Amino acid sequence: MESPDFWNDNDESQKVMKELKGLKKSLEEFEGIKNQADDIETLIEMAEEDNDESLVGEITDTFEEFKNSFETLRIATLLSDEFDENNAVININAGAGGTESCDWVSMLYRMYNRWAEKMGFDVEVLDFLDGDEVGYKSITFQINGYDAYGYAKSEKGVHRLIRMSPFNAAGKRQTTFAAVDVMPEINDDIVVEINDDDLKIDTYRASGAGGQHINKTSSAVRITHLPTGVVVQCQNERSQHSNKDKAMKMLKAKLYMIKKQENLDKISDIRGELTDNGWGSQIRTYFLQPYKLVKDHRTNCETANADAVLNGDINLFINAYLKWIKMSKDEN
Repeated sequence: MESPDFWNDNDESQKVMKELKGLKKSLEEFEGIKNQADDIETLIEMAEEDNDESLVGEITDTFEEFKNSFETLRIATLLSDEFDENNAVININAGAGGTESCDWVSMLYRMYNRWAEKMGFDVEVLDFLDGDEVGYKSITFQINGYDAYGYAKSEKGVHRLIRMSPFNAAGKRQTTFAAVDVMPEINDDIVVEINDDDLKIDTYRASGAGGQHINKTSSAVRITHLPTGVVVQCQNERSQHSNKDKAMKMLKAKLYMIKKQENLDKISDIRGELTDNGWGSQIRTYFLQPYKLVKDHRTNCETANADAVLNGDINLFINAYLKWIKMSKDEN
């Protein structure tokens, strides 16, 4: 007796397992909130019975934790768009600023790594170009996990950093920019027709560590779709064939988004506004000098705890964005 086609389809089984993992996580979060509510009720009863005012502080702290957990779970219910449950592919490009902007790209990459770790997601680097001195001129990576794109889509746009640059001998305050692009990973069962004549495929040596083979052979692949100008590249796999397959999957994802929109002008509905990587186009500013503040210019959400944000605590901005988007849709 033959096995059902479902079990023969590795991609389909992986999708189901990811969904099950996501549902399990949601259930655990719900049970955690229920336990917090039970703890608050118990503490209040103890305080009333014993007339113990010393428990007020513990009750207040537990209630704050409960509110934050409840808000996070409530926000998750807003992730209902077509691709929200998919993995997210993120590309960060340095703006003007040389060494400073390359360092800013590495800081943002570290921030998203820390955030993914807190969320229980996995991070896979697809391609990167080292800066001349430090950091990256660009880096592309994939965040794997249920609803990864639904959360990460809020990060699409230009991020501005203001600080006393460690690379400026004069010790002057400096402003630098980095552009973050976020796209969902598209499942293989979606068909996108691509004409081979429309492709320009280049190979090059992979950057950085990776062993003798990956650095001595032209295993990295860059694919340019000539009609649209879309460029994708991958170097994380050990063979040229594997990198090409991964790059083609990324290209199909981007072209599918374009095809789905009827024309290029409407692609902003999914990708977000494509803005210049510089002044006046930032979605968020990270002030490290003369004071510390991180502010999102779309939602006006802000926090003075810039260090925590750069260590991955960005859910307050993600939650504010998702609520903002929901309100905008309701108004329309």
